[in-house]
Amino acid sequence: MRIKVHCQNRVGILRDILNLLVDYGINVNRGEVGGEQGNAIYLLCPNLINLQFQSLKPKLEAIPGVFGVKRVGLMPSERRHLELNALLAALDFPVLSIDMAGQIVAGNRAAAQLLGVRVDEVPGIPLARYAEDLDLPELVRANKARINGLRVKIKGDVFLADIAPLQSEHDESEALAGAVLTLHRADRVGERIYNVRKHELRGFDSIFQSSRVMAAVVREARRMAPLDAPLLIEGETGTGKELLARACHLASPRGQAPFMALNCAGLPESMAETELFGYGPGAFEGARPEGKLGLLELTAGGTLFLDGVGEMSPRLQAKLLRFLQDGCFRRVGSDEEVYLDVRVICATQVDLSELCAKGEFRQDLYHRLNVLSLHIPPLRECLDGLTPLVEHFLDQASRQIGCPLPQLAPQAMDRLGRYHWPGNVRQLENVLFQAVSLCEGGTIKVEHIRLPDYGAPHPLGDFSLEGGLDAIVGRFERAVLERLYREHPSSRLLGKRLGVSHTTIANKLRQHGLGQGGES
Repeated sequence: MRIKVHCQNRVGILRDILNLLVDYGINVNRGEVGGEQGNAIYLLCPNLINLQFQSLKPKLEAIPGVFGVKRVGLMPSERRHLELNALLAALDFPVLSIDMAGQIVAGNRAAAQLLGVRVDEVPGIPLARYAEDLDLPELVRANKARINGLRVKIKGDVFLADIAPLQSEHDESEALAGAVLTLHRADRVGERIYNVRKHELRGFDSIFQSSRVMAAVVREARRMAPLDAPLLIEGETGTGKELLARACHLASPRGQAPFMALNCAGLPESMAETELFGYGPGAFEGARPEGKLGLLELTAGGTLFLDGVGEMSPRLQAKLLRFLQDGCFRRVGSDEEVYLDVRVICATQVDLSELCAKGEFRQDLYHRLNVLSLHIPPLRECLDGLTPLVEHFLDQASRQIGCPLPQLAPQAMDRLGRYHWPGNVRQLENVLFQAVSLCEGGTIKVEHIRLPDYGAPHPLGDFSLEGGLDAIVGRFERAVLERLYREHPSSRLLGKRLGVSHTTIANKLRQHGLGQGGES
């Protein structure tokens, strides 16, 4: 058990606390002094059980200078260790800490993969085993300053290395403790440059607004961004829901705080719960002894983006609802209440109100999430802004590939304009990237535009007459619903258009498999 003693900073108070614990036979494995003025003492007592703690608590609080005692999930050093590990694990490039003897002290997961060992096997490995031509300690002693872009060979592959020396306030060479080595593959420098360029435009400026419909959505989003309330973003896959969520975060008072994202779709319930809420020390077999911080705690003060929220399990829905109501939650395997200030933005490509009607989503959670709402239209409803968007993606693809900007043949542009785009903007970007990679002679022709036909709407009037009357009428009915649903994307709107009840339309859409994976 870990306990926190809020106390006066006086000489001898730690001794008084420890003497009491000794009297009760409580062993202290580790301790820390924290707080801005040293007014908090953290103790790790492995053999202290809850019943003992309840009887011991008033005696500890009776010690002069002690203001309060409570259980905690983590000690400050453990929290810092978890945060550092989380940051290092999030990096997709190798990071190594090297001492002045040339031994690897620590490394992240990407570094372990590069070396071909487990993360726990990294400490103690000589760097010279993998980089024969690099004498890092001598290089650090000679330069005593940061080195960027040094070409080194690791296991036969060429990397660009950034070397940051670990040095005290003194300048003498004896004060050097080692260096942090960051490695980037030389053959992926172009990709790095592209990714930098890709994220140069931030916030709402990174969202293409050539379409009048999309420009109206962005105007609404700008008004909602500063409001510190939950936001629900609806839209088909590939429409840019996370991009819009990031823009709202950056334009809010929380813009300088963290932005964390979790895709709830497809994650097992247990994994989603530990990723979101974290777990306490020894929560389950195989868990880290110190526990793990969830995305909520890593997002403290910032914005948490939950994509595919309609796929959440009932248990997770209940925990999320409590957090939205009270601002608190419990880690898995812990009874400590954690209070946080986090804004929640959710996204879905299904109609949550219909899921509520079916009993598949909590109505109280839906109303908590739907305080503010935005709807991103599919690309097929924004074709008035297609030409500038195509030009933008062509320029982007040519820069990434490293080739001159190609021209687009009129027939190719015509095909892009007639396609239904089930994958929306993301699909358009990928199709144009492929076209740029295929074209020769500086012109993208119609044969370079490779578009799958799945999900293509059936033209009215072009039907097979095979089968009975019910089958023929069914095919026609489906085509009518499919066509009109794009213009009236809800059962209520479509029912009003066709002069029937929304329940009838909802049953028809369900019968023909329409609307569930499309516009909400």
